[in-house]
Amino acid sequence: MTERIAINPSIIRWALQRSGRTTDMLAGKLPKLGTWQTDGRANLTFVELERLSNETHTPLGFFFLDTPPPEDVPIPDFRTVRDKPIGRMSPDLTDTLHAMQLRQGWYQNFATEEGWPTHKFVGSARPGDPVKRVASDILGKLGLTAGWSSKLRSWDDAVSHLRERIEELRVLIVINGCVGNNTFRVLDPDEFRGFVLSDRRAPLIFVNGHDSKSAQVFTIFHELVHLWVNRSGLLDLKENARPADATEEYCNEVAAEALLPEDQVRSIWYSYETGDTPFHDLAKLFKVSPVVVGRRLLDLKLVSKPRFFDFYAAYQASASASIKRDPGGSFYNNQNFRIGKRFMRIVSGAANNGRITFTEAYKLTGLNNATFEKYRQRIGEASA
Repeated sequence: MTERIAINPSIIRWALQRSGRTTDMLAGKLPKLGTWQTDGRANLTFVELERLSNETHTPLGFFFLDTPPPEDVPIPDFRTVRDKPIGRMSPDLTDTLHAMQLRQGWYQNFATEEGWPTHKFVGSARPGDPVKRVASDILGKLGLTAGWSSKLRSWDDAVSHLRERIEELRVLIVINGCVGNNTFRVLDPDEFRGFVLSDRRAPLIFVNGHDSKSAQVFTIFHELVHLWVNRSGLLDLKENARPADATEEYCNEVAAEALLPEDQVRSIWYSYETGDTPFHDLAKLFKVSPVVVGRRLLDLKLVSKPRFFDFYAAYQASASASIKRDPGGSFYNNQNFRIGKRFMRIVSGAANNGRITFTEAYKLTGLNNATFEKYRQRIGEASA
């Protein structure tokens, strides 16, 4: 006789709600799920319990509790760009945050042991400082000049170029559209577009790689401004909306100036015939989305509100409004974005020197033995 495990149905209901999935969605894999939620005490086989744990992305041990556990937000005072406290995070976002905290914590200790200096740019600005000065400071730190993106061919090139420049600053930057390397757990841009964990020694930027490339460019700069004002946060704002929080509004203003310099935008705008709406032309030139262009033109009072919202309605209704998702690509090329060559070389070197175990290295990078070895062979053992 198969041994069964008694589980409190309230835990099952909590796990299902936490996962964002429904009984109907899991009916094919868990046909008894509806019954388990209503029985006085659900009796599951261990195989059923493992499947329930996997499908709801809930740690197995939670199912043995009598009541649902409290789940605190991983970061104190972590707020969304809409200036509202985070309520229930999806397991995908929660697990991603925890993984990034682990990575940042290790990197912070490593940098301290190595005697690396803290980053002077973290906290070097305050909301309210001149927007153009801070935007210029960020570009200068990255080795970029105003209008830098117009020299690149595509949004993909812009994202790659920014990532490389940021890595050179010893800032951790991760661009990923799924939880670790689990492509079945896709990160939802409607929940968050990115987040930043500010720290003077080991700052970390995470960008939702399942968002459009044009949105990723703006997210990167928004999160860079967060580092300049030394404030952690989560970006979940729609492109046409304004944040309620003054600091977030300031981050948007600086990001917009860095990406669409006012002087250049005005010069190009006045070269067009009256009545033209070159939103897409400017988006292609500056490597941002047409909506960001429209918002910038509205803020600079170059277009009226009716004109902007007419464009926005048409954009949303058109085929061009569909988000181009990252199609995937080479597993090992993706690790350049999900881990970063520099971080990988540091972790690999620490494992080789016995400073950490290889098991710890696998956990930090999200790779297993075989993929860890193959990836580090591909990128070489060059100096970090």
